[in-house]
Amino acid sequence: MLKWIQGGISAVTGIAEPEYGKEYIHTLTERLDGKQPYCVATREDFCWKAPEFTNVETATFYFNNLDSGVTGFAQVIHSNLMGIRTAAQFTFRIFNTKDPEALNLWTSTKLENFRVEGPNFYADDLSIELTDDDKTFHVVSNVCEQSKVDLYITRLTPAAKAGPDPTTYYGDNWEEPWGSLRHSFWPRNRCRGTLNLKIEVLQDDVSDEEETQGGDEDEDEDEDEDEDEDEDDDDDDSSDDDDDDDDYEESTKVYRDEVITFGENDPAYSMFVLAFQGMKPNHAAKAWNFVYVHTRENSAVLMEYITPKSYGNTKVSVGILTSDTEILSLSINNNYEHLETEVDEVGWSVPKKIKVEFAGVSPEVTDEQIAGGELKKDDEVSAVIEGPMTNLIERIDVMGEIPGFVKNIVSGIAGTKPYIYQYADDKFTLQVNGGKKVQCLGWAEVTFISKSDEVSAESYNEN
Repeated sequence: MLKWIQGGISAVTGIAEPEYGKEYIHTLTERLDGKQPYCVATREDFCWKAPEFTNVETATFYFNNLDSGVTGFAQVIHSNLMGIRTAAQFTFRIFNTKDPEALNLWTSTKLENFRVEGPNFYADDLSIELTDDDKTFHVVSNVCEQSKVDLYITRLTPAAKAGPDPTTYYGDNWEEPWGSLRHSFWPRNRCRGTLNLKIEVLQDDVSDEEETQGGDEDEDEDEDEDEDEDEDDDDDDSSDDDDDDDDYEESTKVYRDEVITFGENDPAYSMFVLAFQGMKPNHAAKAWNFVYVHTRENSAVLMEYITPKSYGNTKVSVGILTSDTEILSLSINNNYEHLETEVDEVGWSVPKKIKVEFAGVSPEVTDEQIAGGELKKDDEVSAVIEGPMTNLIERIDVMGEIPGFVKNIVSGIAGTKPYIYQYADDKFTLQVNGGKKVQCLGWAEVTFISKSDEVSAESYNEN
């Protein structure tokens, strides 16, 4: 009873947890041990839960174009803090792996008047709708002038989930958990539509363009006169406040318009995941690993997390490998290896390369065959992703992004220093069943949340 109370308090307040042990985590992988892990995900698996307790739900539509090297995602984040405040955000990222300096845009916009209806999500100037045949999501966002989105995401393979219930439960009773994690996937899709972007032009670039247009001598004379006038006006301007400076800086920003179109004959590939996290992030996991890649023949995605010591440093890993039209395997025995790691200025040991190994079985294999050890060589499915982690899109300081009222709850937790490292590169490789390594466009993330594995009396100090 004591541990249940402690867990309940921790789930609400965000303080660190005592060491429960592995008997207090009920993973999807242990329930699937000795069974066929692949299940077809249905429409209900992509419905928003929106419960009245602390949780975060995300719907993320990734896209990448193999020819242009353009990659990114459109995402809705729906969160509830302690049943007190519900919020929603639209985030968007686009990046050109072939020319990072030309295109690297991030926007994050608060949503107003949002609501969920089954798998659909609506807000002012935003809608995400799933067609009645469950094959296409239409994502439309005009909430941010810098990133207007109108995309159709159409499944190329069946949807996928790990087991009938792809949920990991936290607590002494998995039927009445104090926390949970869940993911459902569309692993390979076609993406078509339009992105209307406004890309900020650096002032140095604007100045260079102006200089090439001539008139330098006349401008120099005008500048001399202006400098004299400015000197006379210095005292009068001394009363300007910082807000005026900020407004001026914003008004002087220069943008260029860019339209990116994924057409019927030139679509991007896509991966979609709906995630539910029904507890504080620092309680659910101390680290996350994520990667997905597309080639013209295959797609592969892996999502895994490692729990804090309070839940036995338990790893939960789900990998999916597809052909162009079918699921080849959903695997729960995977390995995401960080290679050539270096400690950066933040203090995390960051990899320069990754190697990700999938070990699964064909979807046609039955529970009885797996339990009886009757697998044939052709029943086994393997894949390896290798890639450089040098093309850093962004290192995200999570504490710098979250609202102040959330930060006040979690900022005092010892050892918690969450950072997300995002990478994209067209030099990833995918090898299926020991065949040829195929170069592909890949997106990878490593997330570090908490460093300390020690549990002490300080865990209960809320001050």
